[in-house]
Amino acid sequence: MLALGKINQLAIKKKVDFGYFLDGLEWGEILLPKRYAPAEAELGQMLQVFLYLDSEDQLIATTEIPKIQVGDFALLQAVDVNRVGAFLQWGLSKDLLVPYSEQHIPMQAGKRYLVYCLVDKSNRIIASSKLDKFLDKTPAHYQEKQAVDIIIANHTDLGYKAIINQQHWGLVFKDQVKERLYPGQRLTAYIRQVRSDGKIDLSLNPIGAAKVKALEPTILDALEQAGGFLPLHDKSSPEVIYQQFAASKKAFKQAIGSLFKAKKIRIEADGIYLI
Repeated sequence: MLALGKINQLAIKKKVDFGYFLDGLEWGEILLPKRYAPAEAELGQMLQVFLYLDSEDQLIATTEIPKIQVGDFALLQAVDVNRVGAFLQWGLSKDLLVPYSEQHIPMQAGKRYLVYCLVDKSNRIIASSKLDKFLDKTPAHYQEKQAVDIIIANHTDLGYKAIINQQHWGLVFKDQVKERLYPGQRLTAYIRQVRSDGKIDLSLNPIGAAKVKALEPTILDALEQAGGFLPLHDKSSPEVIYQQFAASKKAFKQAIGSLFKAKKIRIEADGIYLI
């Protein structure tokens, strides 16, 4: 089934002077302008194309891939603001409209905003910065320690709000963050807990046994970069360990214990050595 504002796979049906017509099935023939067509295009060839409406609201195909598709979130820059709304640069010749009614705060040209892409009631592809409308619409069936994809939204007094798997809000508490995060940044995170009120706590580091396992190659890499020795051991302070590896002392001790058993390091009174 074809989808407006998304990548679709369509076959070349007809060649014309100004491009190709693709087989849009129930949507009829869809023009792929010549400037977007592959140099060696042939009839019957299947192409990955993005479907959108041009400046005259005609359905058109392009092989260019935009920075956002319908149903996705992305950080985009506003390039113009006029009486209709704000226009965002999304990688296509026609900019992406954010109507005033879909702006969480008034947008300004030159600034970047995290937005959601959708098809409105008039069948236009638009964006919205009112993100709450598109999140937490379904129950959060996540398991503790589960790995998830997140997009950083904004900084708060508690930490960073993040979008989880394009579906739910979550929070990375500031004590879990070693360095500054930025809106639009995409990361892998881990579920710490889903609270009784539905709020979700996140960790940027693996939790439990997975955390220890993930820490092992990090320690080995640090040893290699330091020439085979680090002045860290099971007596080192938790603060020094966290500063080096963004991990708890308990996780560090378990990780070096595992590496020691695997005969990859040796543990001495002054620190750990790479074997």
